[in-house]
Amino acid sequence: MTVVADNRRGILLMCLTTFVFAMQDGFSRHLAETYNTYLVVMIRYWFFAAFVVALAMRQQGGLARVVRSRFPVLQTVRGALLALEICVTVLSFTLLGLTETHAVFICFPLMIAALSGPVLGEQVGWRRWASIGVGALGVMIILQPGTGVFSPVAAIPLLGALMFAVYGLMTRYVSRGDSSATSLFYTGTVGCLVMTAIGVFYWEPMTSRDWLWMGMLCVSGVFGHWLLIKTYEAAEASAVQPFAYLQLPFAAALGMVVFGETLRANVAIGASVVVGAGLFTWWREQRKRP
Repeated sequence: MTVVADNRRGILLMCLTTFVFAMQDGFSRHLAETYNTYLVVMIRYWFFAAFVVALAMRQQGGLARVVRSRFPVLQTVRGALLALEICVTVLSFTLLGLTETHAVFICFPLMIAALSGPVLGEQVGWRRWASIGVGALGVMIILQPGTGVFSPVAAIPLLGALMFAVYGLMTRYVSRGDSSATSLFYTGTVGCLVMTAIGVFYWEPMTSRDWLWMGMLCVSGVFGHWLLIKTYEAAEASAVQPFAYLQLPFAAALGMVVFGETLRANVAIGASVVVGAGLFTWWREQRKRP
């Protein structure tokens, strides 16, 4: 019964996470259209690092206890990987837009669901494999091989998807021995060090209005990644990942309403197939439990 409750909670957390990430992506795109990508991500990580350090100091045992990890190397690699993935994806926003980027990037849950068995040892039944296959078909409809976003530029969000899938698997793995506070600490501090080493060379002044947008980006970034860590603590990666597809319609709606992007027919059809595969997986999850 505990597993059932955890999976349901994880599904709800994933839905909220995708909405927060979609809003965060909108803030990132707006700022990256005016300022260098490395600068935008660096400032975001300064806020993130300050937040996680302050949070760690409030934990029982203080900063010294939070820093202790059973997987210090994996936590460090994981934090650096996320920072670099964010740079790749934000760059894609400026080249393809929110809708087209997420149409390609949305394949990352397929990667996680497929790898959660061999990498994490989680049980992935044939019905989940079937939904992964259907989801892959939806991605192919979106990409339209030979046309549309299936081009060299599409390799940028595809690389970001792979990086984020690996980050997701590593987050799930380290949660077996480390608390969410420890994972969040490494996510913020390691990412801050990596981005400062890169972004300091791209510094440029910002207007007062854009600093307000930057503040909104920082807050949504902190909240989103905290939610993601809590999601993987609550449920199996293969159970909650289908719901990460919801980030596509959230981001597409934001792109069309705010940035004037166009939702092509194949993207809408493919997205419907992908989301349908995720909903089927959730339905099967509820049916097979008491």
